[in-house]
Amino acid sequence: MTTTLPRTPAPAPARPAGLRERLHAAARHHGPVLALYGVLKLIGFASFMYLLDSAGDFRTKHPRFGGGAHAWDVLATWDGWWYQQIAVHGYDPKLVHIPGATGLITLEGNSAAFFPLYPALMRMTSAVTGLGPYGAGIVVSVLASFAAALGIYAVTERLGGRRAGLAAAGLWAVWPGSGVEWAVYSDSLYVALAAWACYAVMTRRWLTAGVLTFAAGLNRPTAAALIAALGVAALCALRDRRDGVVRPLLAMALAPLGLLGYLGWVGHRMGDYGGYFKLQSGAWAHSFDYGKQTFDVLTSVPVGHFTYLSAWPFADVIGVGVVLLAFTLVPLLLRLRPPAVLVVHTVLTLVLVLGSQQIFANVSRYLLPCFPLFVPLALAMRRLSLRMQCTVLGIAALASGSYAGYALFELGVP
Repeated sequence: MTTTLPRTPAPAPARPAGLRERLHAAARHHGPVLALYGVLKLIGFASFMYLLDSAGDFRTKHPRFGGGAHAWDVLATWDGWWYQQIAVHGYDPKLVHIPGATGLITLEGNSAAFFPLYPALMRMTSAVTGLGPYGAGIVVSVLASFAAALGIYAVTERLGGRRAGLAAAGLWAVWPGSGVEWAVYSDSLYVALAAWACYAVMTRRWLTAGVLTFAAGLNRPTAAALIAALGVAALCALRDRRDGVVRPLLAMALAPLGLLGYLGWVGHRMGDYGGYFKLQSGAWAHSFDYGKQTFDVLTSVPVGHFTYLSAWPFADVIGVGVVLLAFTLVPLLLRLRPPAVLVVHTVLTLVLVLGSQQIFANVSRYLLPCFPLFVPLALAMRRLSLRMQCTVLGIAALASGSYAGYALFELGVP
């Protein structure tokens, strides 16, 4: 007699995760990153505002140059004033000579020195929300700073795991120069684009990397370093025949168009295709001098001499410390053998920043895009317990109100 065993019903095919499930998964994965960054930034921001209000110097300064009726008005001065003007009035690129001027500053300042993506997003945000240019600029910067924290986390997690990624996101909140992350400045937006572009290269999403690098080129001129980094990574992919030919080549072709397009448009409007660089040099004394001024500062500050161009003693001492820290972290980063896109982007950003004549006090801000330097520190910090990690970062956040915020906006010129 044959016994027929009952058939076990075949398992039902797994349903694709719905929108709610995907949102819950994203919240579980990214929520701690956003919470850590947000809490650290709030601590640093509150410390910064307290120092501004306690000193009260902003009350006697011009509203365009570090002054205002309230402490938070300072966040929209200096470069923030220019971004607001662009968001409201647009551009009128010109090279206007100052009559009788000699020396470094021979041209009137013009908004064409500031790249268009950030003020364009300010204008869009203002149109959607009804906020003025100040409020719209703060909204764009704050949202971009959280996007940058997630991008830095994603890059670092891929290299060192979740605990290292969290530490790197925390370091982004307290790093010297981080005072501009929640101000009417384009730095947070650029770092967000650069971090996610590097992550896209690391995960071989070439077209995404090309689009993000294109956008970065519309935001800051140091995107030249990111463009070169993508190009090197794409050439490596072509050499190894990993991802075909078309996608890496398209990424390489798309990446520089934002930067070149804006420089070309400004030059065309000025009637001089080198007009952007002439404006930077003649109106702001910014030019590539192969590191002459940086060397002058690095050899003057340690002996208490402040006779170099645009000296701001307290902020410059911090800047020297940041440069020395960067020099220390570069070999530690190289020792980890990270992807080429991170190495090229970091090294070329250092070259572009330190090889330029500029206000040295800003170096801590200009080096914020060197976020791969966080990786060696983040890998070391993952050995700490989460409580100890939060304690260390929390103390740094409290102090950052002074070294990353007040030093830039009140004791220097951001």
